Amino acid sequence: MGNVIKYIPHGVCSKEISFNIVDGKLKNVEFVKGCPGNAQGVSRLVDGMNAVDVVRRLKGIKCQNGTSCPDQLATAIEHTLRE
Repeated sequence: MGNVIKYIPHGVCSKEISFNIVDGKLKNVEFVKGCPGNAQGVSRLVDGMNAVDVVRRLKGIKCQNGTSCPDQLATAIEHTLRE
C-alpha cells in the first residue's frame, strides 16, 4: 500500500508523523506522542482524503510555536509531493 512516509515535525509535541499517499489519497496517518485524542481525530478525519485538499485545509493552523500537529502534517505532505 505505497511506501510509508515518515516526517519529524518541528515545534510540536508529536515526535513523528507517518502516512502513505496512494493514488493521491492520504492513508494510515499516525502521530507518535503528542495529544492522543487530537492526533487520532485528525488521523481519522483525513483518511482517504485527497492529499492536496488536506494541505489546503490544515496549512497554517496554529497551536504553539506558530505551528500545530495539523500544520506539520500539511508541511509533511507538501514536502512529499514536491519530491
